Amino acid sequence: MTRFSARRLAALLCAAALVAVPANLAAWGDAGHRMAGLAAAQRLPDDMPAFFRAAAPQLAYLNPEPDRWKDRAERTLDPALEGGTSSDHYIDMDLATPSVLKAALAAPNRFAFADTLRAAGIAANTMGLLPFAILEQTQRLRGDFRLWRIAPDSTVRAWIEARIIDDAGILGHFVTDGSNPHHTTKHHNGWVGENPKGYTSDNRFHSRFESAYVQAHITLPDVLGAMSHAPKVLPNVRDGVVAYLATSFGQLDRLYEIDKGTPFQAETSTAEQKAFAAARLAAGAEMLRDVWYTAWITSAPATSR
Repeated sequence: MTRFSARRLAALLCAAALVAVPANLAAWGDAGHRMAGLAAAQRLPDDMPAFFRAAAPQLAYLNPEPDRWKDRAERTLDPALEGGTSSDHYIDMDLATPSVLKAALAAPNRFAFADTLRAAGIAANTMGLLPFAILEQTQRLRGDFRLWRIAPDSTVRAWIEARIIDDAGILGHFVTDGSNPHHTTKHHNGWVGENPKGYTSDNRFHSRFESAYVQAHITLPDVLGAMSHAPKVLPNVRDGVVAYLATSFGQLDRLYEIDKGTPFQAETSTAEQKAFAAARLAAGAEMLRDVWYTAWITSAPATSR
């Protein structure tokens, strides 16, 4: 198969991936997560392994996977999974003072993070653990790539490739969650507490924006068109993740201001709404692509970098 025909086939499979799975109303919504994952995969640099670039449809499908784990039927059997993973999807950066937040995010792991917050009277499961979910999954993926590089034969390499795609897809969910300002704040489902700007307190805002609106009005070309940065290797993954989440948090007021003018919903749309939603999904796709790329490049022995 020629390179052109292979890429054409991959593009067709990617398009099919966006319509093959029923949409639901969780996180960015199935549609939003799959679009962000697919956009990230389609904008990978050519020096990523060929098997990884060819897996774009699967990477897109896997992006919503951690939300599927929270199936309501499963929670009726035992709440352990829901209670143990929900806090991985967000971080309420405005629950802590800047100094406490900075110290907590510098903690070596999620347990030390929780200890730092606890000392300040904040529960880690209330604050959220999203940065550590991203960092932990990135480390797993880098380890996968490291094993792939030294696989003793094609059989073992194929097994590792399956592990790589699965881990990369799961990582994609948490990275793209972080591009939605709602996942960085205590105001994640309508404004709470003092409200001098008169923002909505509608507790459906979260799903109105990232699920109903995105599914009705945003397409893959919208997301790809909003991606403007070339692929890059993050000099420090933790610093990059923290900066990325801080940027998302910085868009919170803008999100609420736009909704105040015209509420995000499936039935209506403005150019401002569409540009904002596409830009946030594009930010998630760009960060995901860069995290994947960083995991690959930094998995090489230091002497070859």
